[in-house]
Amino acid sequence: MADKIKFALALLLLVAGVVGFYLLAEQAMILRVLAVLAGMGCCVAVAWRTEPGRRFFGFAKEATVEARKVVWPTQKEAWRMTGLVFVFVVIMAAFLWLADKGLEWVLYDLILGWRNL
Repeated sequence: MADKIKFALALLLLVAGVVGFYLLAEQAMILRVLAVLAGMGCCVAVAWRTEPGRRFFGFAKEATVEARKVVWPTQKEAWRMTGLVFVFVVIMAAFLWLADKGLEWVLYDLILGWRNL
């Protein structure tokens, strides 16, 4: 029950930040943005204190650790793969165009005879 109250409070803090943005319409934009950021910061701080919030931030930390373990391709490998994808797309487009024209010829010229008129 306490977690639900904390989440409701976090949501209210976020809404307060957005409302503050509109209430400060006559102020400088930096103050308006700071109001939203303050609301978001307070929202995150309160949500972090809940059990689901702790689990979420733990999951995010583990995901970051796992992302660092990924072996990213070099620039040369990335360009090579991009080129292969581009060539495949061009070949597939040509194949589909030929298939479309072939079916068009079979249907309209051979079966229906519309172009012979």
